[in-house]
Amino acid sequence: MTKLQPAANYSGLDATAVAAGIEPDPAGVIALEPMLAGIWELAAPYLTVRDNDAHTLYAFGLARALLDAHPEADAAVVLPAIMLHDIGWSQVPPGDVLAAIAPGGGRPDLVLLHEKEGARLAADILAKCRYDRTRIPAILNIIDGHDSRREAVSIEDAIVKDSDKTWRLSPHGIDTVMDWFGLDRGQALRLCSQRVHGHLFTAEAQAMARALSALESVTLWPQRQRLLG
Repeated sequence: MTKLQPAANYSGLDATAVAAGIEPDPAGVIALEPMLAGIWELAAPYLTVRDNDAHTLYAFGLARALLDAHPEADAAVVLPAIMLHDIGWSQVPPGDVLAAIAPGGGRPDLVLLHEKEGARLAADILAKCRYDRTRIPAILNIIDGHDSRREAVSIEDAIVKDSDKTWRLSPHGIDTVMDWFGLDRGQALRLCSQRVHGHLFTAEAQAMARALSALESVTLWPQRQRLLG
């Protein structure tokens, strides 16, 4: 569980006074806009499979960061697409979901099914939210191909694909993949690294992924493990 409250105050300074000097909206800190929050509320019931709800929120954060580096991309396409990209897994039999993406095997037919069903469900959600109709076709095209299509058809598609994949190397991604396949942290890190590096489209995502792999590698070093003991 990510720590939300301090365990100590080693400085001895008044925490309220320190907090008073912190900017309310520094660069890099993001919030969820009302329209996207509404989309999330409709999407969340479809995202309870294999921790896809938390995965989606973290991937959304990565997409927001990549959008800052790519002002030419249409955020109004990218953000709903990443929010809705995995809702189609809810239409795959639960016992088959992890088999669909298992190392050394997989079920490409189920990957395609979740994309098709995801686009179908997303169209309904976007209509209910009265989302901009001119952008819906691009959003649905990204969802219907975000895993199976090897090339990126647009910068928006590239950002969604990169955000989805880069999540795997985040602390939450490593934690999740460990429990998917019963792997220890080192095994999960190596699996995610081989599935991410060399498969990203934007230079910024490539840099993010390298940094995340490096940090996770250090976590596993005996020098770091001794500090935790």
